[in-house]
Amino acid sequence: MAPKKAVKKDKVVLAYSGGLDTSVAIPWLMEQGYDVITMTADVGQQADNMEEINEKAIKTGAVTAHMLDLRNEMIERFIWPGLKANALYEGVYPLNSAYSRPLIAQALVYIAQKEGAVAIAHGCTGKGQDQVRIEVCAGALDPTIKVLAPVRDWHMSREQEMEYAEKHNVPVPTTRMSPYSLDDNLWGRSCECGVLEDPWNKPPKGAYGLTVDPLEAPDKPAVVEITFEKGIPTAVDGRKMGGIELIGALNKLAGAHGVGRIDMVENRLVGFKSREVYECPAAVTLITAHKALETITLAKDVMRAKGDIEKRFAEMTYEGCWFSPLMEAIQAFVDKTQEVVNGTVRLQLYKGQAVVEGMKSADAIYRYDLATYSEGDSFDHAASVGFIKVWGLPIKTWTQTHEKGSVNFDSDVKDSTLAGKEIAKAS
Repeated sequence: MAPKKAVKKDKVVLAYSGGLDTSVAIPWLMEQGYDVITMTADVGQQADNMEEINEKAIKTGAVTAHMLDLRNEMIERFIWPGLKANALYEGVYPLNSAYSRPLIAQALVYIAQKEGAVAIAHGCTGKGQDQVRIEVCAGALDPTIKVLAPVRDWHMSREQEMEYAEKHNVPVPTTRMSPYSLDDNLWGRSCECGVLEDPWNKPPKGAYGLTVDPLEAPDKPAVVEITFEKGIPTAVDGRKMGGIELIGALNKLAGAHGVGRIDMVENRLVGFKSREVYECPAAVTLITAHKALETITLAKDVMRAKGDIEKRFAEMTYEGCWFSPLMEAIQAFVDKTQEVVNGTVRLQLYKGQAVVEGMKSADAIYRYDLATYSEGDSFDHAASVGFIKVWGLPIKTWTQTHEKGSVNFDSDVKDSTLAGKEIAKAS
């Protein structure tokens, strides 16, 4: 009797971190009938040795394990565009986690197409927003790809996951689990859960990992100069640096002075509010410097229009709409504005604050001779008379047309005016 022909299994590419959730996901996906391929993305996180993570994936049952160094890709295609847009979700959050998700989705789709996989998988929960970001981005890149979400579908508690891991010989961390949910990359660190879920609680020291307590920061400030070319930082204190080195240097320097701590309650995409603690020393420093440089290089109307665009840019990034026609158009607008954003900004880093001390640019439209009130003033003061008449004409016409002209005060306002002779008498 001829032996049975082996049934060829479909392949799935799993975003793999080496943690409990994605490690357990390997045998779980195998039980669903898939051959599992893992993809581990290096986006600058403080993780264990990447090769060890790949080896763990193979030992756990993956047929192939990929490790991609995506740090430069993340900087060039996500972080720098976001910096040029001064992107801060709800005016506060520098989007460190949000930038990595479309990149991870792209890497998953890339490996899936390369390996002939029919699906990708992630370890996001059913109430997280990363599930939305990854799935929307993946669908935008490959509408035919199937997306699986084991953690969302298996309904296991953490204790049940541990039991499942033991049953399937999945290596699990032997150290005490962190009470927080952590995520980090080049642009910063996110921390949530645990005692942070009550917004009345002050974040304990254990919630921070990149910054010192501002109260314990050095008493002597650090002064740093950052040079920008077309909106992109290229040098620190006159020394040229690539993106990875530059962000790393500022994370270390600004973090040592307590700069970059963010404690906020944000409106999540999935419909509820969440208390989040972020640490983004380099991001906060660079955005502060970049915004300052724009004040002397961009025209007034451009800055106003760009402010509206910046808010939309941040919202779309947060909501997972990176690969959309609107985002493409927004980035084209932002790139055009940055052609003149060249120069150097000097900042003081002190006790949790990054404060601009000075800025200069060959493309500055700030003119000393127009701004000064001292000798050398070239402003045409006489022209102000006609300008004010024309500028105020619509308001004046409205008042005249509607017979509004009398001025009244509330009854409790007392008139303290004295006639000239009364002043003389009083003196």
